[in-house]
Amino acid sequence: MTMSRALVTLAERGIQADKEARRQLKIAYNRFIKEHEPARKNEAGKTLIRAIFGKDALAEDSLP
Repeated sequence: MTMSRALVTLAERGIQADKEARRQLKIAYNRFIKEHEPARKNEAGKTLIRAIFGKDALAEDSLP
């Protein structure tokens, strides 16, 4: 594989990863907006925060 082909492949993977991240964000947002039961809305909110800021966005997530 040539260097330019490798760069194209990396760019394509980046684009796909970005699309997937946006799709997951949209799913998390819609779940949060539609949820009405408090405990499930809280969990949906945590999922949304993780989708926006990353897996380690919540302090409670980093505890063993």
